[in-house]
Amino acid sequence: MTKFTVPTRGEVSENNQAIFDNLQKGLGMVPNLYAYYAKNETALGDYLALQNRKSTLKAKEREVINLVTSQINGCRYCQSAHTVIGKMNGFTDEQIIELRKGSASFDPKLDALVKFTASIVENRGRATEESKQAFFDAGYNEANMIDVVIVVGDKIISNYIHNLTGFEIDFPIAPEI
Repeated sequence: MTKFTVPTRGEVSENNQAIFDNLQKGLGMVPNLYAYYAKNETALGDYLALQNRKSTLKAKEREVINLVTSQINGCRYCQSAHTVIGKMNGFTDEQIIELRKGSASFDPKLDALVKFTASIVENRGRATEESKQAFFDAGYNEANMIDVVIVVGDKIISNYIHNLTGFEIDFPIAPEI
Protein backbone atom coordinates (compact mmCIF):
# COMPACT_ATOMS: atom_id res chain seq x y z
CA MET A 1 0.00 0.00 0.00
CA THR A 2 1.28 3.46 -0.92
CA LYS A 3 2.01 5.59 2.15
CA PHE A 4 1.36 9.33 1.90
CA THR A 5 2.91 11.76 4.36
CA VAL A 6 2.06 15.30 5.31
CA PRO A 7 5.00 17.69 4.82
CA THR A 8 6.38 19.80 7.64
CA ARG A 9 6.95 23.53 7.30
CA GLY A 10 10.64 22.92 6.52
CA GLU A 11 9.76 20.59 3.64
CA VAL A 12 7.70 23.10 1.64
CA SER A 13 8.59 26.14 -0.47
CA GLU A 14 9.11 29.61 1.01
CA ASN A 15 5.77 30.72 -0.42
CA ASN A 16 4.00 27.81 1.25
CA GLN A 17 5.94 28.40 4.48
CA ALA A 18 4.46 31.92 4.58
CA ILE A 19 0.97 30.43 4.13
CA PHE A 20 1.71 27.92 6.90
CA ASP A 21 2.70 30.84 9.18
CA ASN A 22 -0.57 32.67 8.41
CA LEU A 23 -2.60 29.52 9.04
CA GLN A 24 -0.76 28.92 12.32
CA LYS A 25 -1.52 32.50 13.38
CA GLY A 26 -5.16 32.38 12.33
CA LEU A 27 -6.15 28.82 13.24
CA GLY A 28 -3.54 27.90 15.83
CA MET A 29 -2.53 24.97 13.60
CA VAL A 30 -1.90 23.97 10.02
CA PRO A 31 -4.47 21.27 9.29
CA ASN A 32 -2.96 18.21 7.64
CA LEU A 33 -5.16 18.68 4.58
CA TYR A 34 -3.79 22.17 3.97
CA ALA A 35 -0.24 21.02 4.66
CA TYR A 36 -0.65 18.20 2.13
CA TYR A 37 -1.65 20.72 -0.57
CA ALA A 38 1.74 22.39 0.00
CA LYS A 39 3.47 19.45 -1.70
CA ASN A 40 2.43 21.35 -4.83
CA GLU A 41 3.84 24.86 -5.30
CA THR A 42 0.51 26.59 -6.01
CA ALA A 43 -2.25 24.26 -4.81
CA LEU A 44 -2.45 25.49 -1.21
CA GLY A 45 -2.79 29.16 -2.14
CA ASP A 46 -5.21 28.34 -4.96
CA TYR A 47 -7.34 26.15 -2.71
CA LEU A 48 -7.48 28.73 0.08
CA ALA A 49 -8.47 31.43 -2.43
CA LEU A 50 -11.33 29.22 -3.65
CA GLN A 51 -12.41 28.33 -0.12
CA ASN A 52 -12.30 31.91 1.16
CA ARG A 53 -14.00 33.58 -1.80
CA LYS A 54 -16.96 35.87 -1.19
CA SER A 55 -20.24 33.95 -1.33
CA THR A 56 -23.98 34.60 -1.37
CA LEU A 57 -24.30 31.79 1.17
CA LYS A 58 -23.95 32.15 4.93
CA ALA A 59 -21.21 30.24 6.74
CA LYS A 60 -23.84 27.90 8.24
CA GLU A 61 -25.17 27.09 4.75
CA ARG A 62 -21.66 26.38 3.46
CA GLU A 63 -21.17 23.97 6.38
CA VAL A 64 -24.37 22.14 5.39
CA ILE A 65 -22.92 21.68 1.90
CA ASN A 66 -19.53 20.62 3.29
CA LEU A 67 -21.07 18.03 5.63
CA VAL A 68 -23.46 16.56 3.04
CA THR A 69 -20.82 16.38 0.30
CA SER A 70 -18.21 14.84 2.61
CA GLN A 71 -20.69 12.25 3.84
CA ILE A 72 -21.71 11.18 0.33
CA ASN A 73 -18.06 11.02 -0.76
CA GLY A 74 -17.06 9.05 2.34
CA CYS A 75 -14.31 11.44 3.40
CA ARG A 76 -13.61 10.85 7.10
CA TYR A 77 -11.17 13.78 7.25
CA CYS A 78 -13.70 16.30 5.99
CA GLN A 79 -16.56 14.78 8.01
CA SER A 80 -14.40 15.26 11.11
CA ALA A 81 -13.16 18.77 10.26
CA HIS A 82 -16.63 20.00 9.34
CA THR A 83 -18.20 18.49 12.44
CA VAL A 84 -15.91 20.79 14.44
CA ILE A 85 -16.58 23.77 12.14
CA GLY A 86 -20.31 23.01 12.10
CA LYS A 87 -20.38 23.24 15.91
CA MET A 88 -18.48 26.54 15.69
CA ASN A 89 -21.29 27.75 13.40
CA GLY A 90 -24.01 26.83 15.89
CA PHE A 91 -25.08 23.31 14.93
CA THR A 92 -25.57 20.73 17.70
CA ASP A 93 -24.08 17.24 17.52
CA GLU A 94 -27.55 15.87 16.76
CA GLN A 95 -28.13 18.38 13.96
CA ILE A 96 -24.75 17.56 12.39
CA ILE A 97 -25.62 13.84 12.36
CA GLU A 98 -29.00 14.64 10.84
CA LEU A 99 -27.37 16.80 8.15
CA ARG A 100 -24.90 14.03 7.33
CA LYS A 101 -27.84 11.60 7.06
CA GLY A 102 -29.50 13.87 4.50
CA SER A 103 -32.08 16.08 6.19
CA ALA A 104 -32.57 19.12 8.43
CA SER A 105 -35.95 18.71 10.13
CA PHE A 106 -35.01 21.62 12.41
CA ASP A 107 -34.95 24.15 9.51
CA PRO A 108 -37.05 23.86 6.32
CA LYS A 109 -34.76 26.13 4.27
CA LEU A 110 -31.65 24.16 5.26
CA ASP A 111 -33.54 20.94 4.57
CA ALA A 112 -34.07 22.07 0.97
CA LEU A 113 -30.34 22.91 0.78
CA VAL A 114 -29.37 19.48 2.17
CA LYS A 115 -31.51 17.64 -0.36
CA PHE A 116 -30.40 19.84 -3.27
CA THR A 117 -26.73 19.37 -2.34
CA ALA A 118 -27.16 15.60 -2.02
CA SER A 119 -28.89 15.46 -5.38
CA ILE A 120 -26.08 17.45 -7.01
CA VAL A 121 -23.35 15.23 -5.57
CA GLU A 122 -25.13 11.90 -6.08
CA ASN A 123 -26.13 12.75 -9.66
CA ARG A 124 -22.87 14.44 -10.70
CA GLY A 125 -24.49 17.82 -11.18
CA ARG A 126 -27.77 16.59 -12.59
CA ALA A 127 -29.91 17.40 -9.56
CA THR A 128 -33.47 16.19 -9.68
CA GLU A 129 -36.17 18.65 -10.73
CA GLU A 130 -37.83 18.11 -7.34
CA SER A 131 -34.69 19.09 -5.41
CA LYS A 132 -34.13 22.14 -7.64
CA GLN A 133 -37.72 23.29 -7.25
CA ALA A 134 -37.64 22.83 -3.47
CA PHE A 135 -34.35 24.78 -3.34
CA PHE A 136 -35.87 27.72 -5.20
CA ASP A 137 -39.17 27.45 -3.32
CA ALA A 138 -37.20 27.71 -0.04
CA GLY A 139 -36.02 31.17 -1.10
CA TYR A 140 -32.73 30.47 -2.82
CA ASN A 141 -31.92 31.99 -6.22
CA GLU A 142 -29.66 31.24 -9.18
CA ALA A 143 -26.72 33.14 -7.66
CA ASN A 144 -27.07 30.88 -4.60
CA MET A 145 -27.20 27.82 -6.87
CA ILE A 146 -23.89 28.83 -8.45
CA ASP A 147 -22.35 29.20 -4.99
CA VAL A 148 -23.69 25.79 -3.92
CA VAL A 149 -21.94 24.20 -6.90
CA ILE A 150 -18.71 26.07 -6.14
CA VAL A 151 -18.77 24.88 -2.50
CA VAL A 152 -19.54 21.32 -3.65
CA GLY A 153 -16.57 21.53 -6.04
CA ASP A 154 -14.31 22.87 -3.29
CA LYS A 155 -15.32 20.02 -1.01
CA ILE A 156 -14.97 17.35 -3.70
CA ILE A 157 -11.36 18.47 -4.18
CA SER A 158 -10.63 17.93 -0.47
CA ASN A 159 -12.66 14.72 -0.27
CA TYR A 160 -10.78 13.21 -3.20
CA ILE A 161 -7.35 14.28 -1.91
CA HIS A 162 -7.96 12.63 1.45
CA ASN A 163 -9.70 9.60 -0.03
CA LEU A 164 -6.65 9.07 -2.27
CA THR A 165 -4.05 9.57 0.45
CA GLY A 166 -5.58 8.63 3.80
CA PHE A 167 -3.13 10.76 5.77
CA GLU A 168 -3.75 11.23 9.50
CA ILE A 169 -6.92 13.03 10.59
CA ASP A 170 -5.93 15.83 12.95
CA PHE A 171 -9.45 16.66 14.20
CA PRO A 172 -11.61 14.71 16.65
CA ILE A 173 -12.95 11.82 14.56
CA ALA A 174 -16.60 12.31 13.56
CA PRO A 175 -18.91 9.46 14.54
CA GLU A 176 -19.62 6.83 11.90
CA ILE A 177 -23.17 6.84 10.59
